[in-house]
Amino acid sequence: MSIEGSEKRKFHRISFDAPCELHALESVWTTEVLDISLKGVLVRRPEGWDVPLSKPCEVIVYLDGQEVGIVMAVELKHIEAHRLGFKCEYIDLESATHLKRLVELNLGDQVLLEREFAHLIG
Repeated sequence: MSIEGSEKRKFHRISFDAPCELHALESVWTTEVLDISLKGVLVRRPEGWDVPLSKPCEVIVYLDGQEVGIVMAVELKHIEAHRLGFKCEYIDLESATHLKRLVELNLGDQVLLEREFAHLIG
């Protein structure tokens, strides 16, 4: 990513390896999270992925084994050969709490976390 692009980013991406499911077009794919932020998620592109850009999807990220941890309603924003990028459109309170804690643990900076949340709700 260019310096200009990274300066425009308001949400830090957290490298995160966790299993997840993608739900779209009445199909389900199992894959892995590559990174996650307060505003989206990047996943490994699963075999047979054929969903076009801008389609609404749901991602379920499993934390601590097979317990559901983070559920997001997302929109597919970019497709690469081995990765898919999604923008979060909706997240419920319980999932947002899990995600906030994950980001907080990885950022290690309460001021930075508060600034990101201000961008999220601003």
